[in-house]
Amino acid sequence: MLKNICLPLKHRNSEAAITMIPWAWRLLPRNVTHSLSTSSTSQRAEAHHRQLEAYGYFLPIQTRWQDNDQYGHVNNAVYYSYFDTIINHYLIRYCGLKTSLLTSPLVGFMVTNQCKYHTPISFPQIPVAALAVEKVGRSSVCYRLALFPPKPTKELPSVDHRDLTDGFFLGHPKLAQFDTLACTTGSSVHVFVNPATGKPESLPEDFRNSLQKLMSPA
Repeated sequence: MLKNICLPLKHRNSEAAITMIPWAWRLLPRNVTHSLSTSSTSQRAEAHHRQLEAYGYFLPIQTRWQDNDQYGHVNNAVYYSYFDTIINHYLIRYCGLKTSLLTSPLVGFMVTNQCKYHTPISFPQIPVAALAVEKVGRSSVCYRLALFPPKPTKELPSVDHRDLTDGFFLGHPKLAQFDTLACTTGSSVHVFVNPATGKPESLPEDFRNSLQKLMSPA
């Protein structure tokens, strides 16, 4: 009986599955309805996170020959180094982070990170990494990250020294060289601590303000 009032099985993870008539929806077990709702919400969130306009700061990444694995594309573990690079590049260049344990009043410890892979890239492609900030706490920062491949042309993107030292922000004309749909997305959380005590340290006001410039829209 239930199979006659539900959507076909192939649609169970689609947004259409949420639009079944109300009385039929109520007949489904609680754990099933929760799973469908969560799946649809997650899919919409991930679709948003793959859009270039969801990010505020960008840094070209030169892939290396050693990044490729035996399957001919960048190994999944390497993407974490790309994301770590853009985070720390922004912190050093625009937030004034000091990286020496002897002189810095605070250091960032990565407490969690994750990646989702959609399409591969490979050396010698030059993708652009993207950074947004989702939340700034007293001593922690939640980042949203993505990697956008170059558009499929015969020539590599035109990247100069300033692009590598300064990066660029949303709206920069050089972003036109890259796809607007991310091949990889990710998230990370930093907790900043006092290097002498190892305990969480409040973020300085100017440090916090620079991070808040990258706050992603709700």
